[in-house]
Amino acid sequence: MPVLEAHPGDSFEVADPLRPGNDLFVKNIAALFRRDPRLAQRIDEVPEEACLPLERTRTGLYTAAVPASNGTTKYLHSRYDPQSEAERFLKTFPTDGKYCFVVFGFGLGHHVRLLFEGLKGDASIIIVEPRVEILATAMASADFSDMLRSSRVILLDRVDKPVLHDRLKSYTTLLLLGAQFVVHGPSNQLDPEFHTHAMRLMTDFIAFHRMSMLTLVGNAEATCRNIAYNLPTYLSTPPIDVLKNRFHNKPAIIVSGGPSLRKNIHLLEEAKGCAVIIAVQSMFRPLLERGIEPDFVTTLDFHALSKQFFGDMPETPNVHLIAEPKVSWHVLDQYKGPVSVLHSRFAEELIGPALARRDGLRSGATVSHLAFYLAEYLGCNPIVFTGQDLAFTNHCFYIPGVEAQRTWQSELNRFNTLETKEWERIVRNRSILRRIKDVDGRDIYTDDLLFTYLEQFERDFAETSVRVINATEGGAHIRGTETLTLREVLDTCAREPIDEQAFAYRQEYQWSDTSKWEAARQEIEARVSDIQEVGDVCEEMLEILPRLQKLIDRPDEFNRRLIRVDELRATMHRAQRAYRIVNAAGQLAELQRYSADRKIMAADASGSERATQQLDRDTTYVSQFQAGVQKSLRILRETMGRFDERMRPEI
Repeated sequence: MPVLEAHPGDSFEVADPLRPGNDLFVKNIAALFRRDPRLAQRIDEVPEEACLPLERTRTGLYTAAVPASNGTTKYLHSRYDPQSEAERFLKTFPTDGKYCFVVFGFGLGHHVRLLFEGLKGDASIIIVEPRVEILATAMASADFSDMLRSSRVILLDRVDKPVLHDRLKSYTTLLLLGAQFVVHGPSNQLDPEFHTHAMRLMTDFIAFHRMSMLTLVGNAEATCRNIAYNLPTYLSTPPIDVLKNRFHNKPAIIVSGGPSLRKNIHLLEEAKGCAVIIAVQSMFRPLLERGIEPDFVTTLDFHALSKQFFGDMPETPNVHLIAEPKVSWHVLDQYKGPVSVLHSRFAEELIGPALARRDGLRSGATVSHLAFYLAEYLGCNPIVFTGQDLAFTNHCFYIPGVEAQRTWQSELNRFNTLETKEWERIVRNRSILRRIKDVDGRDIYTDDLLFTYLEQFERDFAETSVRVINATEGGAHIRGTETLTLREVLDTCAREPIDEQAFAYRQEYQWSDTSKWEAARQEIEARVSDIQEVGDVCEEMLEILPRLQKLIDRPDEFNRRLIRVDELRATMHRAQRAYRIVNAAGQLAELQRYSADRKIMAADASGSERATQQLDRDTTYVSQFQAGVQKSLRILRETMGRFDERMRPEI
């Protein structure tokens, strides 16, 4: 995205000092207190002597000089005409299709005020300014109270990952639809390292949420299908509720498949019985082949390829599979051991809260994230990671022996080695490779996808009260963790055996109870009927909307036809459950409608032009929604077939 700078003019004017404590300052701080009491307090506590002397320019507005680190003085704005300077600056970057402006440097706010006054639709501004003395000076120089009260403006004096993820939740979609970086030149020159760091964090924040959004939209149909297909297992197996705090203050070791694991995987046999071993799905087979039986395995991948991790496996009555309901139904159909499926809102929509209610965990970006959330739920402390490289240690993708490498066997020879295949896989992603620091402070390669996983881990670790240890002995440096070797972990944290009674629930619970199946099938049959009615509404809407397009210039007839549209909307409103089910399977329709709404508001059209835009939006949305209706009906009818097959008496 473009990065632009503004530079002050060369005019000069004598100083006209002002201090905080005046009416403008009080009014601005009172407005800011309503939105951000912490920052308002910080600004209010700036002593008068720390504020900058304000200098009145020839046009009556103010500028201020800031001592720079090199002994020079840097003016925040033109000493002649700050307003014209700000106007010229704002003309240098695009505004069309931009819904969130990230401004680095507040200065005295001339450029921010103009930007705010020119916002269209629900476009918003995120302002980053690290110097509270500059903010205190600005609050005394002009009235920003309306801007500071507005939900369309957020002011940040510090930027780190937890702050961004906490403060920018409501701005995420706007950032994804159209973000514009705006760098105030003098502010950037005063604090170049801070603003460079802030821009990098903001870029990473957007990249993380863009990846999450693409995953959500792209996998919506497959996710809904898997949840529906998994309902027989969801209903017949006990929930995870029995596991809550069952291993309070016992260590957990999460085993991931990073290349660094090869140096100490043998130590996990020693950890068995003294720590709760949680393996990600790709490590299940490699651990069993080494005679190491994990206590839990996590799975969540929606793709059918994940069945390879569990195919042709022996019965494992002592390995508890913890599955997100979106996991490929092939996995749950073939796993030979105790299973618990986590709570699903979509399952609740399909079969109702009475049947679907159970404990869940936070949704994991990866099986390793899910394993961490499980360890927290179990009450484990500390939680230890091994094999969690999140980078290409020694130019490798995996530890030897994982399923991905098995698929390469037919291609391997003395000219095409396993190491070559690993390197080729990394190089194919060269366009998204990036350098980060490893656990020893050296440069190492990762890619955008792994980096988003790292971002999520660092966010999780900033929020947890549990001691988190990185015993990977390689890979990326993960903030919020304590670095130890796995040998040190075993010697200090995993010396006492865990009471066998903690695992007794495996024999106490019934792992296949089919008593809820008939009621669930009836619920799904009712949802099919509901969705068919919604589909009928869509069909009629798609007949009416093109006619309305032709009647825009004939308002009387247009309004008469619109009465039926309002009736159909009321019908749709009453069918909210069916509406939510269809939307879950067709996320793209909702995203496109949201984007179209932003464009209509930003266009600021009126009359027939605005009506045309709205009808175009509605036609596209209803068409997409109708496609979602057909997808949902297919999924639910096939789900009823799965129930019928399972409930059919054996001959």
